[in-house]
Amino acid sequence: MAPRIVEIRRGVLEKNDRIAHELRDRFHEADVFVVNLVSSPGTGKTALLEQTLERLINRGHPAAALVGDLATENDARRLARSGAPARQIVTDGMCHLEAYLVQNHLDDWGLDLEGLDFLFIENVGNLVCPSGYDLGEDLRAVLLSVTEGEDKPEKYPTMFHSSDVAVFTKIDLAEPVEFDRDRAYESLESVRPGITVFETSAKTGAGVDEWVDWLVGRREAQ
Repeated sequence: MAPRIVEIRRGVLEKNDRIAHELRDRFHEADVFVVNLVSSPGTGKTALLEQTLERLINRGHPAAALVGDLATENDARRLARSGAPARQIVTDGMCHLEAYLVQNHLDDWGLDLEGLDFLFIENVGNLVCPSGYDLGEDLRAVLLSVTEGEDKPEKYPTMFHSSDVAVFTKIDLAEPVEFDRDRAYESLESVRPGITVFETSAKTGAGVDEWVDWLVGRREAQ
């Protein structure tokens, strides 16, 4: 059975990569910068994304979001409060997003990509499965909550190694949970040397402006 399983997985990834390539061409043609947000469940992706969308829109950068979850449309409703268009992708049990899901929902949504500066894809909360699936993004951002422990990068190296930037969330809780900042940076450095890191709190707003500034700079550079 093992060779057959490997063969099927290779076919799935090849199909995904082909669609992701088509999506990337589509995004670049529309001049929209696409960010794939990945993390474990409960890290605060949606809270940070809501703050990010609101700040981008206030600065004159139109943005939208696709949100992946196994069930419910709760996160899309939350993100809509930012004033940005938001659409839920319900995966019905699938632990990650795949390029075809992004493609199908964009086609069905009828979103004007050319009217956007940013499109965010909030992946399903999982530090394993999403690491192997390209969604046509320009940037993969991995989030790590201070409540999760400092050794997450060492436990899930593939996800952190495949990411372009790391964002610590809930930094306002660092002291109460005795978050070891030095140990966390050491863990990151051991897996993804030189990765850019931001420390943020969606509750207090700490670090969010710096994160948004950096995103705008990355889009302009591209």
